[in-house]
Amino acid sequence: MADVPAIELNDGNTIPQLGFGVYKIADDLAADAVEFALETGYRHLDTAAFYENERGVGDGVRRSGLPREDVYVTTKVWWTDNGHDSTLRSFDESLERLGFDYVDLYLIHWPAPQHDHYVDTWRALERVRADGRARSIGVANFHIHHLERLARETATIPALNQIELHPWLQQRDARAYDATHGIVTEAWSPLARGRILDNEPLARIAAKHRVSPAQVVIRWHLQLGNVVIPKSQTPARIRENFDVFSFMLDDDDLAVIATLDSGYRTGKDPDDLG
Repeated sequence: MADVPAIELNDGNTIPQLGFGVYKIADDLAADAVEFALETGYRHLDTAAFYENERGVGDGVRRSGLPREDVYVTTKVWWTDNGHDSTLRSFDESLERLGFDYVDLYLIHWPAPQHDHYVDTWRALERVRADGRARSIGVANFHIHHLERLARETATIPALNQIELHPWLQQRDARAYDATHGIVTEAWSPLARGRILDNEPLARIAAKHRVSPAQVVIRWHLQLGNVVIPKSQTPARIRENFDVFSFMLDDDDLAVIATLDSGYRTGKDPDDLG
């Protein structure tokens, strides 16, 4: 079983670089998927209140038999609960559903800037971190200008920014800002919801290394330094997505992938949600 690299966060904690995403896995199926992922070797799980499967994720962790401290768990507050007190309530509800007394990472899921509550939401996250109930805190889907406002108005730099990131949306400016400010970048939709896997240049790179296009893309994320959280419910693909440590992309491969950036999003622009 491969050892997944750990990336150090700006608060002194670490996060496994490869994780298992559970978006759109139904709550009654999540425990099985999580248990299989943990058996495969994943030790990092990414869920959210919006996914409505936190209970299944917690059950999967318990069924695995692994000690709680050996499994890194992220969850998130949905944008309709942004705001100080409503975030604290949402956090308590997430912990109750998970059946845990802490999470390793708690994120603001979307800034929803039209509602202008994300700064107050961040102050609630600072509180749950101070209470020890979230070991680390961060954000998701934050543009640079959202991060700059947090830096101006609050005392804590996010440990991590989870953004849509794949070869069609390489987010160079966001990654550079994060790196300069000690924020780890994490990729959601790392395979562009599977839409990129028929891409011919990726297919050629995959054939060269005798791996799948999905493995090429996950390996690309790892070599960029991203945390990456591919999702699947299929056991064979869960295993395949984890089997990415036996090969390396070379400079020619990386140069080809760099040309694929088109700005294409599979999800909403963060300034447009809410």
